[in-house]
Amino acid sequence: MYLTQALHRAVQQHPDRVASIFGTRRRSFAEFADRVARLAGALQRLGMKPGDRVAMLAMNSDRYLEYQMAVPWAGGVLNPCNVRWSVAEIAYSLNDSGSTILLVDDHFLSMVPSLRTETAGLREVIHCGDGAAPAGTHSYESLIEAATAVPDAIRRGDDLAGIFYTGGTTGFPKGVMLSHTNMMSSGLAMRADGLAQPDGVYLHAAPMFHLADMGVAMPHWIEGNTHAIVAAFNPEVVLDVMARDRVTHVLLVPTMVQMLVDHPAMQQPRDLSALHTIAYGASPMSEAVVDRAMKALPGVGFIQAYGMTELSPLATLNPAWYHTAEGRKAGKLRSAGRASHCAEVKIVDAQGHEVPRGTVGEVIVRGPNVMQGYWNKPEQTAAALKNGWMHTGDGAYMDEDGFIFIADRLKDMIISGGENIYSAEVENALAQHPAVAACAVIGIPNDQWGESVHAVVVLKPDVKPEASELIDHCKALIAGYKCPRSVDFVAALPLSGAGKVLKTTLREPFWKGRTRNVA
Repeated sequence: MYLTQALHRAVQQHPDRVASIFGTRRRSFAEFADRVARLAGALQRLGMKPGDRVAMLAMNSDRYLEYQMAVPWAGGVLNPCNVRWSVAEIAYSLNDSGSTILLVDDHFLSMVPSLRTETAGLREVIHCGDGAAPAGTHSYESLIEAATAVPDAIRRGDDLAGIFYTGGTTGFPKGVMLSHTNMMSSGLAMRADGLAQPDGVYLHAAPMFHLADMGVAMPHWIEGNTHAIVAAFNPEVVLDVMARDRVTHVLLVPTMVQMLVDHPAMQQPRDLSALHTIAYGASPMSEAVVDRAMKALPGVGFIQAYGMTELSPLATLNPAWYHTAEGRKAGKLRSAGRASHCAEVKIVDAQGHEVPRGTVGEVIVRGPNVMQGYWNKPEQTAAALKNGWMHTGDGAYMDEDGFIFIADRLKDMIISGGENIYSAEVENALAQHPAVAACAVIGIPNDQWGESVHAVVVLKPDVKPEASELIDHCKALIAGYKCPRSVDFVAALPLSGAGKVLKTTLREPFWKGRTRNVA
């Protein structure tokens, strides 16, 4: 199996079908494949060797879609950069992965001088925006126009397809290594799970750098469907594109669903009759939002997907029926669903033994979708992968029907607005402020975002900075979405006998009276 396999099939079976729609640009599968083959040739001409990592820092576009296919076509490895990260975080991922080529659009050109300074192996920068290419960069369109189409390198099977960076428990991002088999097996499973149908139109409304979007797009590649794209999530733009391009499927996080159905534009008449399925993930959706969404979008199926980058990205699915009024009587709405077609899921204790149904333990997953490991991090790989099972760090129980219910998060991680935030990264940033003696970061309930980042800080003697000063300090070091939204100042942090901060004690007053300790 290989990522470009579905593109070859689509060109063979329906070359004139629309492959990509971005604004006024529409390209057929024949045109799209020709551009991919030419971009692959351009990358090779710039010195890309088999297995080289090629990064992209850009908002969503049809060129992002071409990048996702052209890099493996040329024999390379994808490294999509998180557009919400700071320069320091992006530079870390480029250095850690050894990326040699970077594609960047107009939104992030200002970062290029700093990235050139802070990255050792970056040789070439390709400007993939719509403006003129700045000095020292290559023009994306000029490269394609001048290049010769090259044969597909057919990287396949266990060959590395991409390195996808996610937050780190040690304060540094981890590069998740996914093979072609990982990603294609997950795509085939999602097709079997009903996340794509023939003659569909998938809307890339979630960030394309994120594996959630690329992963959920895979069954649509396999089906040979059309890909519609918006540069970034905006409720009114999304609604307009859904109507204009007859979108059938889209992936959103619950906060996006809420913003979509509550937006005034939702009240304006437009034809959304083509919309078939909204897949959502990162957290459950409240019953109130489900009710509003189903009222606003009658006939649309809502499917909850649970997984992580390490699982390419799917582990379980909660089907649309359990979101309906009748289905909710079964009591599964708060569930993350049952194992997808390519995954085996168990709930285990600290010794790795499966626990009885209804007992909380750790979710572990096995299957062809499980990552190869973390790039250059053998110790963290060994901790996560044991006997072929991915240990998710999520605490859950399984009912008699095989549905899992997330109860807690064993990893020190916060999920806010669909983004994973590791406390260690935020604590590392906070600790660099000269007034901070000690700190701990926790997730607290937030009605809009699920959880928000909250810092508990012990100050050094004779200093009294405002909370806003500490927050601004963090924003200079890490992505804004990771920074604390609120700060408590305390005399001391609660510690265990071994000297470990008792975050359960810090979280307790915020989560008291709730059935779960996470959103």
